[in-house]
Amino acid sequence: MITSIILLNVERTKINDVAEQLNETKGVSEVYSVTGNHDLVAVVRVKTNDDLADLVTNHLVKIDGIEKTDTMLAIKTYSQHDLDAMFSI
Repeated sequence: MITSIILLNVERTKINDVAEQLNETKGVSEVYSVTGNHDLVAVVRVKTNDDLADLVTNHLVKIDGIEKTDTMLAIKTYSQHDLDAMFSI
């Protein structure tokens, strides 16, 4: 499982619309409205790096209102939760 955190700068009047569209996007597990230098944070969990590349380069670009993204790839999880078990079928 590939986990990525995507920081998004969004047009001010479109934050809610963008958040809803992100929330409906396959692979996006959580979307947060945040304070600070970014408007939204999306947590993405996909099977492969190719799936992440597809989501970022083919799906996010179609969402009107996103001005800039910064994608971070998680390399190690420090958590009490077994995320792989939660998302496996």
